[in-house]
Amino acid sequence: MKNNIFISSLPGQTDYLEKEISDLGFDIVKKSFFGINIKGSFNDCVKLNLWLRTANKVLFELKSFYAPDANKLYREVYNFHWHTILPADGYFTVDSYVKNDTINDKRFAQVKLKDAIVDRLRKEKNQRPDTGPERDDSAVYLHWSENKAVVYLDTSGQTISKHGYRLHPWKAPLLEALASSIIMGTNWTPDQLFVNPMCGSGTLAIEAALMAINKRPGLMRSNYGFMHTHLFDVDYYKDEMNILKNEVKSGDNVRIIAGDIESKAVDIAKQNAKAAGVEDLIDFYTDDFRRTPLPDSEGVIVINPDYGIRLSEGEDDKLEELYKEIGDFFKNEATGYTGYVFTGNLKLLKRVGLRTSSRKTYFNGKLECRLAEYHLYKGSKKE
Repeated sequence: MKNNIFISSLPGQTDYLEKEISDLGFDIVKKSFFGINIKGSFNDCVKLNLWLRTANKVLFELKSFYAPDANKLYREVYNFHWHTILPADGYFTVDSYVKNDTINDKRFAQVKLKDAIVDRLRKEKNQRPDTGPERDDSAVYLHWSENKAVVYLDTSGQTISKHGYRLHPWKAPLLEALASSIIMGTNWTPDQLFVNPMCGSGTLAIEAALMAINKRPGLMRSNYGFMHTHLFDVDYYKDEMNILKNEVKSGDNVRIIAGDIESKAVDIAKQNAKAAGVEDLIDFYTDDFRRTPLPDSEGVIVINPDYGIRLSEGEDDKLEELYKEIGDFFKNEATGYTGYVFTGNLKLLKRVGLRTSSRKTYFNGKLECRLAEYHLYKGSKKE
């Protein structure tokens, strides 16, 4: 029997999530700004959690119903067979999206949901589970909009937009799922050189290396929400993990260069790459981006410079000069490559001074960003 499954993405990045889900053989039922709806089994949720790079959560629908107020919500949730889903002696957490005229604070709705689940489990099993904010065990999600409520099992628990290898952050690090989406938004293929100046904590370079050898996020994480339910099929999980391991390719032909002017950032990036198991696939350097060691070949260069948000006095001019120097670097040192600049400052992006061949929209948190593409032709464009 197949239920509704909602796979949430980072805002506005469902194009990349849609491709990933379709490549796994699932039919898309609905696509929105925040995610993808499909039909599938609980085991399908296990698979999605292990394989997807650009997802945030995998939610397995348990029940949808009419709920004009909190009392109706409680009754409908209480009448569900929770003892077949959650361990009565376990732990669960509740999260929600609530937009209902009778509710001023979503925490009240979450308490009603939690109480209904606990009361039903106590009736059936004469036990009650612990509850709290931690997401390392079972998790339930409520989406309550106007008079319609949908209750999901959050099969991810902790978000899967973090891929589990970044032990040490650096200044304003990119979320791993966002980095994956950015790479998917470029024209890079694993047989090409990937260059990442201003690498920071190394997320873009590491995600490119993981893609190049087809190493999936599930191989770097050992705990999910789905593991703490009665629906968990441990044999299916072990079989899927074996498939993931067998899908990993040799990195013999992988070519990735990453660097930063700050040696501490490079040290952190190396440690994170080691945690991801790809430290041997990335050539790290410590230097200014203008002295990036570029081989005489074709490839992709991705730069994620400072956006200049909340600038102190005087820094605006420095960043304008930085973006201009990025354009000069592309024009003078990187002919034959395809250059990309990812930024949340569209005013500064103009200072690059080169004609873009495309601009793709992303969101880094709530900040609207652009991935600008520059074809850096050798000779003339006509040639």
